[in-house]
Amino acid sequence: MGGPLPRSRRRLDAHVGAGYPAATPGRCGPGTQDIPSAIWPYFGLIRAIKDDIEEIKMTRVIKGQRALEFRTWGGKRAGAGRPPKGPRSSERHKKRSALKAQHPVHVTLRVVPAVGRLRKRHIYRAIQRAMLCTLRRHDFRICHVSIQGNHIHLIVEADHERALARGMQGFEISAAKQINRELSRVTGVRRTGQVFADRYHAEPLTSPRQVRNALAYVLNNWRRHGEDRGEGRTPFDPFSSGNCCRGWKNGPQLLRLDSGVEYLPIAFPTTWLLETGWRRHGLLSPWERPGPAAPA
Repeated sequence: MGGPLPRSRRRLDAHVGAGYPAATPGRCGPGTQDIPSAIWPYFGLIRAIKDDIEEIKMTRVIKGQRALEFRTWGGKRAGAGRPPKGPRSSERHKKRSALKAQHPVHVTLRVVPAVGRLRKRHIYRAIQRAMLCTLRRHDFRICHVSIQGNHIHLIVEADHERALARGMQGFEISAAKQINRELSRVTGVRRTGQVFADRYHAEPLTSPRQVRNALAYVLNNWRRHGEDRGEGRTPFDPFSSGNCCRGWKNGPQLLRLDSGVEYLPIAFPTTWLLETGWRRHGLLSPWERPGPAAPA
């Protein structure tokens, strides 16, 4: 066939002419293999492609034409990153910052839509049993909890970031098993599998004001979501540990155990910030609504 040789073949001929013996086309046999055909896939093609890429990279904008750009994977670009599991963005999968033992942590856990609404008595009892498993840990404590429609708020204490990770892991595993067991009992269909949608969100609380705001947000979160409608003058969220909190204005300062009430098993705080420090900015009111109204 006529016409110029392909670029890769021209690179090969230059390579062979630089020192490799040129064999006559068609001569094959013991010790007389056709050398150009044998080394062409390894030398000629690779070198030609490499040279072409270098030439494309060095191409500049000439007479209004733009340089050819190769599409790459990874890096910073629109739409990059872990896709969200639902309407909210996923929790970022990055290394968590170091945690100091004197700083409480506000933790948020979201459940998958298949679990349904959490503010039901059988789900309440499932989370109650899961919290019992954390009481035996000496390096991790759940001090306050609030159960909302599709998420759970916790205020916890942990000696370090590893204790936080292990404590939350144990609570999530136990809660998932208990919730699946209760859903199976209520619906009559055995349920297994995922309960929590993504990684938990953890926010360390490093100042008295931040702790006070977090307590008001967690214990009065039901008012933000409108769960207090139809509850009359009920001061505390029945799906939270608010009835065990000793920081309410004009409220009981000692816990009174009433018969027939199923309390959530929380641990007493041990850090200065969560036990005493936050009181510098005023006690909590059971009627205050934290933040703007939550989206429907």
